[in-house]
Amino acid sequence: MPQDAVYERPLFGGKLSSLFPHRFQDVSDIRQVPDHQEVFADATRDESLIFELLEYKHDVADNGSAVWFLQDLANEQDAEGSVVFHYFILLLMVIEQSGVLEAPGLMYNNTPAIVTTAVGQMAISKGRQGREAQNIIKVYLANLRLKGVDTDVLVTAYEPILINPFSESAGTVCAGMAVPAEQAGCITMEEVFRLAVTSFKVYDWGLFGAES
Repeated sequence: MPQDAVYERPLFGGKLSSLFPHRFQDVSDIRQVPDHQEVFADATRDESLIFELLEYKHDVADNGSAVWFLQDLANEQDAEGSVVFHYFILLLMVIEQSGVLEAPGLMYNNTPAIVTTAVGQMAISKGRQGREAQNIIKVYLANLRLKGVDTDVLVTAYEPILINPFSESAGTVCAGMAVPAEQAGCITMEEVFRLAVTSFKVYDWGLFGAES
C-alpha cells in the first residue's frame, strides 16, 4: 500500500475510527501506550498524530477550549506519563484558533458535540534531553467535546519546523529546516490533521460507559 494512501484506521479496539495516511504507524507496536491514548508516528519525518480521551472539563469554556488544552500541554514540563515523553515543552505562540463548531455526527442522546481547534508553535525536547536539544514544532490540536458522554477528545498533530542538531531526532531526520511535505511527496500535516478530525467517528458509545 502506498505510504501516503489514506484509509480508515480503527481506534480503541475499533470502537472509534479516523482517516489518515498509511505512513503513520501504530506506536503501540514498538512501545507501551497509555490506555487513554492512541499514538501514530512517521519516524522518517518525525511527525506524529495522537488521539486522547479525557474526562470532560466542565470548568473550561467551549470558546477557546482548544487553546486551553494547547497551553495545558505546554505546562506539562515533565510528562513522564505521556507516550511522547516530552521533557521540556515551551509554547512559543498561538498561531490561530477556530470558533466553536457543532459536530452533528458526534451527537449522543440528543446532546450536541462541539469542536474547537488551535495551532501553536512549541519548542520541544524529546526523551530525557534538556532545553539545549529543543526542536521547533508546529502543533495542531482539536478538542472534540462529547458532552453527552462527559468526554473531551483531543486530536493532536506534531509537525517539525526546525530540528536541533543536538536532538535525538537528528539521527533519523536531518538537522535544520524540515523538508516540506510537498517536496517529500507527502500529504501535509495540516491536511492530515484536517482529515483525522473531520472523519472521526464513534461506532460504540459503550467505550464511554454509555448505552450503545
